[in-house]
Amino acid sequence: MQYIRLGNSDLTVSRLCLGCMSFGDPASKMHAWTLDPERSEAIIRHALDLGINFFDTANTYSAGTSEEYLGRAIGNCTSRDKVILASKVYFNEGHLKKEAIAREIEGTLRRLRTDYLDLYIIHRFDAETPVEETMEALDKLVREGKVRALGASAMYGYQFYNMQLAARDNGWTPFVSMQNHYNPLYREDERELIPICRQMNVALTPYSPLAAGRCARPDWAADTMRSHTDKVAMGKYDSTEEKDKQIAAAIAAVAQKHGATMTQVTLAWHFYKGVAAPIIGATKEAYLDDAAGAFDLTLTAEDVAAIEEHYTPHAVVGAL
Repeated sequence: MQYIRLGNSDLTVSRLCLGCMSFGDPASKMHAWTLDPERSEAIIRHALDLGINFFDTANTYSAGTSEEYLGRAIGNCTSRDKVILASKVYFNEGHLKKEAIAREIEGTLRRLRTDYLDLYIIHRFDAETPVEETMEALDKLVREGKVRALGASAMYGYQFYNMQLAARDNGWTPFVSMQNHYNPLYREDERELIPICRQMNVALTPYSPLAAGRCARPDWAADTMRSHTDKVAMGKYDSTEEKDKQIAAAIAAVAQKHGATMTQVTLAWHFYKGVAAPIIGATKEAYLDDAAGAFDLTLTAEDVAAIEEHYTPHAVVGAL
């Protein structure tokens, strides 16, 4: 496993982050394919064995049960100081109002069985709440010791820039990471958001780095419960299937050239592009083993050019 400092923070994270949206009670009706506590713990334990120390969840994943399962597993498998726990706030009553932030952090800490969070991420931009109100409320959590560092997720570049300026101008805690939508099939953030992050030394921790598996297998669809029921992923990718199949085919060709898997090539592409830690979801231990093999692969400029050759502009997904 490789490790990296997360932006300007003092957090050292594994260069693979385990996304915990796959864990939680399916009765919450968020996803039908989430894992129960025992299977969740098995995946988390395997991630720890591989050297993964970075775990990402959210207050609303499976109605909070993702946080519960993660907190339970960490308590059973390792000590709190050995891991970096990240969770999110926004898809809740009040979005990013100061009262909502103060309320939601308490629920997150309780479900995760911890008295502090390493990284607290705003899940989206809240157009209805003044930027200053949000940034001051987040800074208060850092000053109180409930949160070590702050991150943001999908939004427009100008929105992120304005939030960072508010933090700078008022002496509040800035964001150190950006969890944006980014993969070989969706590169729209290369226009504005990613350059802003580079300018401010904000680490990239993209979600959906494998495009919900479409960059990890030769066939666009898979015969799995998630593939059949994940309407969010269908909405993100299937409208551009015919064009984007060419990109997936290019990834497959590069994988064959290197004797690697498509997952490994896609993650190696992320590392080539300067991503700190892509967030990978896994419902089987073998998926984590496959992902960890990306560190044995170094792409050439020609490989990257072949992967990117067929990309065309896409409608913005994630920032809205």
